[in-house]
Amino acid sequence: MTNRDSWIALAVSLSALLLTALLTAAALALGGYSPLVVLQSLLEGSFGSLDIFFGVTLVRAIPLVVIGLAVTVAFKSGVWNIGAEGQFYAGSMAGVWVGLSVGDYPSFVSVPLVFLSAAAAGAIWALLPALMRIRLGVGEVVTTILMNFVAIHLVSYVVRWPLQESRGVFPNTDLIDESVRLPIIIPGTGLHLGFVVAVICVVGLSIFFNNTGMGFQLRAMGGSKEATRVSGRARIPMLLIVTFLLSGSLAGLAGGIEITGRTFALYEGMSPGWGYTAIAVALLADLNFIAVLVTGIFFGALEGGAGAMQREAGIPAAWVSGIEALVLLSVLASDRILRRLLRSKKKYDVKERELDV
Repeated sequence: MTNRDSWIALAVSLSALLLTALLTAAALALGGYSPLVVLQSLLEGSFGSLDIFFGVTLVRAIPLVVIGLAVTVAFKSGVWNIGAEGQFYAGSMAGVWVGLSVGDYPSFVSVPLVFLSAAAAGAIWALLPALMRIRLGVGEVVTTILMNFVAIHLVSYVVRWPLQESRGVFPNTDLIDESVRLPIIIPGTGLHLGFVVAVICVVGLSIFFNNTGMGFQLRAMGGSKEATRVSGRARIPMLLIVTFLLSGSLAGLAGGIEITGRTFALYEGMSPGWGYTAIAVALLADLNFIAVLVTGIFFGALEGGAGAMQREAGIPAAWVSGIEALVLLSVLASDRILRRLLRSKKKYDVKERELDV
């Protein structure tokens, strides 16, 4: 990415946030709420103190960052994986199943086993849409969305039958043992080691895509599949498989992190739509891995402040979902407007040079 492209990406993100703020303020005012009171309660609920920031905002940001990375990997490679939600649930199911089986193992063995099983399950869940894309020519947008519903209903079956808690009363699994849980890195806050894992994933993916041959091929495929195919230096089917597996494994890993770091069990509705929110996380970051960490924290703050908005300003928590949707729409609109302006300016500059000649 050139410096000019970086400035365009920054301008798009800032424009999207400004547009979202204006639209949200207008909607709140029309609904009879004070935008300033809502903003104050949101900030206090997400950044009001160090304990709130570490224990609420960053904890809620962890799955958004990791799933955001999964979406970024796919979109950056030209693959429209909309199935991160289902891959997250697949990883959660595998993670809790393994976690309940390795409680007697020490943490340095049991936790990596949960992570590996969760990542593998997410990758396998993404493999079917990949094969349908390659072998049958079926677009991954439809298949990955449909796989989300399959995973959600499969979780409902699992927590009500084969893995239901031992009393057989509630639709959830038993809690995993202490030895399978991630340690808290800041005492008294609830911020667990999963945040460090998320940061490691951010750095690792940034290095992989920018400094390796395979990363270059994936970026090239994202820029133009036809040019990549014609060059003869890479096989598109192989790159598609790599993309789906890598993206799915990250979304599945997020499920394993959530099981071992926060919920310690699997239950229905464990994800409030993180797989879809992660699309906004990735797009607001302009598919930049480092920026995903920042945008993930931003959306974590929105979710963390939702409770405070409801308590102090009387705003339904569902407004946060509306704000997230506005961010996504604003990113798309801002990107289209800015790029049109740049193209118009470029054409004007070309005409000016022709007249000078």
